[in-house]
Amino acid sequence: KMHFLTILNLENNVITDPIFILSIIGMLIVLIFWIKSEIDEGSEDNFVVKNTSILSTSFGLMMLYSIFINAGDLSIVLLVASVISLIVLIVGIVIANKTIVSSSRGYFIPIFLIFVLRTFMYEPYQIPSGSMMPGLKLGDFLLVDKNSYGYKINRIAAPAIAKNDPDYGDVVVFVPQHNPVPYVKRLIGKPGDKVRLINKQVYINGKPIIKTFYKTEESTITKRYRDLSGKITTREKDVVIDFYYEEHGNFKYLTRNIRDENIQYPSEWEVPPGHYFVMGDNRDNSNDSTKDVGFVPRENFFGQASYLFMTWECWTCIPHFSRVGKIN
Repeated sequence: KMHFLTILNLENNVITDPIFILSIIGMLIVLIFWIKSEIDEGSEDNFVVKNTSILSTSFGLMMLYSIFINAGDLSIVLLVASVISLIVLIVGIVIANKTIVSSSRGYFIPIFLIFVLRTFMYEPYQIPSGSMMPGLKLGDFLLVDKNSYGYKINRIAAPAIAKNDPDYGDVVVFVPQHNPVPYVKRLIGKPGDKVRLINKQVYINGKPIIKTFYKTEESTITKRYRDLSGKITTREKDVVIDFYYEEHGNFKYLTRNIRDENIQYPSEWEVPPGHYFVMGDNRDNSNDSTKDVGFVPRENFFGQASYLFMTWECWTCIPHFSRVGKIN
């Protein structure tokens, strides 16, 4: 049963995490002592005031840690910072303190604008793997449309406004249930669908997804092997790769299949209510609903990948914009 949630999503793990709460309390204490020092001259010798930067940084790192382990979103930090800076601005106006007003205004305006942009419009996301090749590659920077599936602040939550649902063929960004790190995949199945996979052909409710051969090429891939002792080794392997166009929903996109790799028995999944089935376009090298990711709950989607705006493949590489454009 889906409940209407407030914009703060108070039942979320991030908001109720003791580490997050402690970080907020700590920042408020530091802020109160700073305001007091501005009002009451001579209080600069206070320990908190002397170590404002160190304490603020420490509490900020605690907040980021809490958000990471609970699959939260930096939008929560931006929201908290916006509210606190606004309160300080109001306090400065009420007590007519120019230093407090100018300092808090300098923080509030840019933080609030970034919060609105990131939470309700677009959020940048860098692809961490090659699971969406050939269309999207490792190092691609995407703009995730945050209002495509409804408005919410935290990544894992039911949308509070405009509850649009993901559709077939969408390139979706979501947080899997087993890992707080966002994934990007192709949406293949909706709630109630029966997804069948036979010899790398996908069927939805008994009907095959339209698949058209594009080309074949030879390549070399790096494979990882784990022996009985648990040691992992890597080995180069020459392979033949087949590329196919698939048409699903309103999208036509390229998929990548490694010949004679990932051979498996025919499999079928029935997507439960409120969940979705996702796959990578790089079909033989993707951790998706056919493997560990499993079904994705509706509330774990936080947007549709709409545009590719930059590619930065490694720290020592030069970013380039040769592949900028709308994502299919």
